[in-house]
Amino acid sequence: MPDGNGRVRVSVAERIADVAPAEWDQCAGEGNPFATHAFLAALEDSGSAGAGTGWLPRHLVARDDDGKVVGCAPLYLKSHSYGEYVFDWSWAEAYTRAGGRYYPKLQCAVPFTPVTGPRLLARSEPVREALATAMVEMAGRWGVSSLHVTFPTEAEADLLEGKGFLRRLGFQYHWENRDYAGFDDFLAALSSRKRKQVRREREAVAAQGLSIATLAGAEVKARHWDAFHRFYQGVVDRKWGSAYLTRAFFEELSASPLGGDVVLVWVERDGQPLAAAFNLLGGDTLYGRTWGSGAEDVPFLHFEACYYRAIDFAIAHRLARVEAGAQGEHKVSRGYLPAATHSAHWFADPRLGEAVGRYLAHERPLVAEDMAEQAECGPFRKG
Repeated sequence: MPDGNGRVRVSVAERIADVAPAEWDQCAGEGNPFATHAFLAALEDSGSAGAGTGWLPRHLVARDDDGKVVGCAPLYLKSHSYGEYVFDWSWAEAYTRAGGRYYPKLQCAVPFTPVTGPRLLARSEPVREALATAMVEMAGRWGVSSLHVTFPTEAEADLLEGKGFLRRLGFQYHWENRDYAGFDDFLAALSSRKRKQVRREREAVAAQGLSIATLAGAEVKARHWDAFHRFYQGVVDRKWGSAYLTRAFFEELSASPLGGDVVLVWVERDGQPLAAAFNLLGGDTLYGRTWGSGAEDVPFLHFEACYYRAIDFAIAHRLARVEAGAQGEHKVSRGYLPAATHSAHWFADPRLGEAVGRYLAHERPLVAEDMAEQAECGPFRKG
């Protein structure tokens, strides 16, 4: 496979540890913490992703004639569809009813992380094309039903669509920094009704007498992770039933090169932990990842810890945006507007591919219309 100056060979690494961190990160580039060796290694080393979790690493590594790593792709052999945030359960069910076998499948993604970022990690377009071609070849060789690339960049989605992948449009909610001088400056950009709503919510939390701090990097200690993981497990148990991330993941992350980029909004009442929101800083963006709370239900605390404190941090550090993750129309009235996401899908069985293609052709304009309507109903003053 050509890279512009020669040929590249693509092999499979069954552990992220089999690739040198510097080699992987040179391909991944800067700005997106989730594509880094450190983040993926924390998932694997902590047991959050790997054998027994349904996320079996099969990372692609491209080397040139001199053996130098020139490209990588985070790839997993999957036995289910959990932790992906681009839902294909209905496709799996329909194919099974028709007599097919949907699992195992291949997933090019960052596990449990609905964040747009590079998936075909390479500095040159020919190597990205070689990685895409190799993924399809591996899918055929391993006899899987399908191959899914979730939350790639728009340019990668274009490339994959050009190679015959089916493209899916989605969206999530981002807050954009319009050079605000402070939170009050942001509020001034909102309509009067929405401005009053946000102030009322923040004042209600402030009246609770809670201690709320934004901890960064080394300020986050083991005791914080102990409590946060309990909170995280509790929220997951109440809503979904199975926590993806182990306690060890957060320890691994703090000890990694990404430890300095951890941002934890920490809430206490009378010196006792009450709730926390876990964020990760990357480039010009604060990524809101996971929320957890104890048994006490404090009105509007989720909005304060996850959304408003993130905006405070972004303004103070002159960041361009806050990405608040998937789902949640309630984010719109708080300044987080719809932003497009993409995924790309390949199917071994052309009949399944044709059926999914028809579904996506019907879904796409509906998603675009939904995004436009939510943006129109946003909280900002018109004009």
